[in-house]
Amino acid sequence: MVLFWHRRDLRLEDNAGLYKALKETGDVQPVFIFDTEILDGLPEDDQRVLFIYKEIERIKKEYQEHDGDLWVFHGKPKEVFEKLVNEHSVDAVYTNRDYEPYALKRDKEIFEWLKSKDIPFKGTKDHVIFEKDEILKDDGDPYRVYSPYMKSWKSKLTNYYLKSYPTEEYLKNLRKTDDIKDLPSLADMGFGDEQKIDFPSREIDKDIIETYNKTRDYPAINGTTRLSVHLRFGTISIRKLARIAKKLNEKYLNELIWRDFYQMIIYHFPESESKAFKEKYDNIEWRSDEEQFTAWCEGKTGYPIVDAGMRQLNESGYMHNRVRMIVASFLTKDLLMDWRKGEAYFAEKLLDYDLASNVGGWQWAASSGVDAQPYFRIFNPESQREKYDEDWQYVKQWVPDYDTDDYPDPIVEHKEARERALDKYKEAVKEE
Repeated sequence: MVLFWHRRDLRLEDNAGLYKALKETGDVQPVFIFDTEILDGLPEDDQRVLFIYKEIERIKKEYQEHDGDLWVFHGKPKEVFEKLVNEHSVDAVYTNRDYEPYALKRDKEIFEWLKSKDIPFKGTKDHVIFEKDEILKDDGDPYRVYSPYMKSWKSKLTNYYLKSYPTEEYLKNLRKTDDIKDLPSLADMGFGDEQKIDFPSREIDKDIIETYNKTRDYPAINGTTRLSVHLRFGTISIRKLARIAKKLNEKYLNELIWRDFYQMIIYHFPESESKAFKEKYDNIEWRSDEEQFTAWCEGKTGYPIVDAGMRQLNESGYMHNRVRMIVASFLTKDLLMDWRKGEAYFAEKLLDYDLASNVGGWQWAASSGVDAQPYFRIFNPESQREKYDEDWQYVKQWVPDYDTDDYPDPIVEHKEARERALDKYKEAVKEE
């Protein structure tokens, strides 16, 4: 028996690792593990767990349509593999690579254990177009600035990198079974089954991609694809989406390249998960004001565009990308609070939470990351609202108490807060 381990690739279609396992071997048994190392500590109503569960149900049915099954476990991955190897004759384990610090540590441990049993552990690139060391500077170092990375990425791109893997041609090599194993229930894993937010469709709206460069910055309109959660969990293929983007809209393709860029950064610089990429920015004297932080979390800062974004996040598990930049700038600059506090809050709330992109985005806003905005560039939340929500549609949708007596006064005065941030940043980075 050969095992294929699904992780952030919850699909059969165009799945590189699954294709490789099926083509190279026979008797392939797919598995998925609800990893307690990740799940422990999450709230009972975490909607990401429910999203994953529903997608697991879907692909389990797809495997059954081909006379196979998806085995689903709940536990620590290494212990699950120890049990599988003890109970079955396992010849190899295939999977798709993951580049986050925890995933690399987990996979190294499993690789070493399988190696001790003379069982190969084979990883494949699937989650990105270019990975690890595929896009490097001439001196062999990883890029730290997006624009030259993007140019190099595009210069290397050929149809080879965008081609689909025809998994369906080899599904005959699945391990056949009539013994369908039950899924562990959400309740048994400590989670509820109530869906409290909408899960975006997996359908790729080509009309939105075609006009993306004109609509992407306006949160009140349906101008973005909302596919980020599907890229995060691999329920759609990045190659399929990149082919469409390449054909229809370069600006959308550029956003997909940002995603590759941040995955490359977290792989080469895992410490950036919790430390400033530009080390001197860890010298900033961050403020600690729990009352103001709570006001930011709850969308009660007195700045309508900031409050709309935070309430959208809290109520829907999503926030428009332009607004993510605005609220992050507000926390790190206007409130002068540590970007890690904001990153952690987003990690709790975002359905599409992706460590590499979230850390990258927050460090960009805090001016401490790769290719970040300069520290003296501080968004004015009022002018941002005027520019991107001129008719107040977005604010009115998420802040119904705006323009009433119940709406709070601003918790800081932007001009004064801006000067305070400039002083503290300048002092920390020792720049005149």
